[in-house]
Amino acid sequence: MEPIGDFLVQIPWWAYVLIFIGLVIIRDIFFNRQHTIQHNFPFVGHFRYMLERIGPELRQYIVANNREELPFNRSQRSWIYASSKKENNYQGFGTDQDIHSAGHIFVNPAMIPYMPPEGHPNAEDKSFLPCARVLGLASGRKRPYRPRSVINISAMSYGSLSARAVESLNKGALKAGCYHNTGEGGLSPYHQHGADVVFHFGTGYFGVRDEAGRFSMEKLVALVETHPFIRAIEIKLSQGAKPGKGGVLPARKISREIAAIRGVPRGQDVISPARHTAFSSIEELIELVEAIAAETGLPVGIKSAVGKLEQWEKLARLMATDGRGPDFITIDGGEGGTGAAPPAFADHVALPFMYAFTDVYKIFARYQLTHRTAFIGSGKLGFPASALMAFSMGADLINVAREAMMSIGCIQAQICHTNRCPSGVATQNKWLQSGIDVALKSQRFYHYVKTFRKELLEITHACGYEHPCQMTMEDIDMGMGDNHFTKTLKETYKYEKIPVPFEGMEKLKNCNHLGKIFVN
Repeated sequence: MEPIGDFLVQIPWWAYVLIFIGLVIIRDIFFNRQHTIQHNFPFVGHFRYMLERIGPELRQYIVANNREELPFNRSQRSWIYASSKKENNYQGFGTDQDIHSAGHIFVNPAMIPYMPPEGHPNAEDKSFLPCARVLGLASGRKRPYRPRSVINISAMSYGSLSARAVESLNKGALKAGCYHNTGEGGLSPYHQHGADVVFHFGTGYFGVRDEAGRFSMEKLVALVETHPFIRAIEIKLSQGAKPGKGGVLPARKISREIAAIRGVPRGQDVISPARHTAFSSIEELIELVEAIAAETGLPVGIKSAVGKLEQWEKLARLMATDGRGPDFITIDGGEGGTGAAPPAFADHVALPFMYAFTDVYKIFARYQLTHRTAFIGSGKLGFPASALMAFSMGADLINVAREAMMSIGCIQAQICHTNRCPSGVATQNKWLQSGIDVALKSQRFYHYVKTFRKELLEITHACGYEHPCQMTMEDIDMGMGDNHFTKTLKETYKYEKIPVPFEGMEKLKNCNHLGKIFVN
């Protein structure tokens, strides 16, 4: 054996490289029938697939310019990363946006901005920004809820996100005073670190389903009674990424713990049906909303992407007739989201947020329902100017999803559906998850939300207002292209936002609808 060992040691390293390349070439030519490129171009063809696999990363760091890439360009991502790390998030030498392009948003500042007086809540805390509305108060719910932050975490489930990612977001939400929407995967242990929670369920009824997979009111009531930090219930009708399709959690992402939380078997894909079985009409939806509110005492809302408006019209008409229905409505833009979807759905099904929100809000304004129904905006609104535009249109709260993921490390690799997320945010792979330092990432999400609210307030004050809820449709202009200059949102979308009752930040600070004083 010694002569063989000596012989192997004497072979130069480059010979091993040539032997390896030779074996790969032989494999590609004689045994590879799956990949034509590798067969026709042995060894070299492998580089094509390697480059394709890291294509999004190459483009976002090397090829695309600051404002070019989608869904989030480099400038947007850089603002989130810098804000979450408490680094300098400013830009120098002016904007690199094409401000003359159609659709560009212009915020109209006042000649004399609002200045918080001495002793004002924002003089002490420049990111203090609770919601101006109280969810469920107008409907007489037993446990109405005023969110302590206008910026909150959108529906992202444990299963879709990793355990460490969910825990990081929840702990960060506790520090920032915002609520954490569970997504449709059920309430996990990682949602239970102190933040307010909005329990969200969809067509699969995960966490509140019986053995046959149907909705169980008994399980929902037990869940709410056991976990008093659940402050509202949200029923998902559809989501921006794939409205009308339901969802799939691949079997490889379903651990024993996820299966137990969701109440599903292991070893097979978990399918969320395209529609609900607990109701089949608008009338039955209202009945379910009222039944849940009566049994739990909590505000109950719905989340939906938007397309045809006939059923929205019917919902508003029934609500105006008998005074019943959802306490809040989350409008999810078709440009979402964190859920994987076929390209045809992601690209073409459902309206983007701007069109979706205006269509639904106009209906509810016409039926005089905006005083009792809060509106939540969702769909790439995780930036101060975008959020302020949504407030000008009538939104009361903003939910952020992908922006929240980026604040804890997501690099927009766009492989969330493969279980190979390199940042550990959207995978159940234990090794990839291990790179997430929960203490550090929770701080980063906290800083992102604080910075977001601070800059949102600064622009609000520049417009002469104390709270974003005071923004109007005439405070935002939209570029119409070179020949048409700009038009206000009121002129563009042809409606007027209904004023939101607001008596000052001091009232919000001392409001006791939650049974506690709002302090961050």
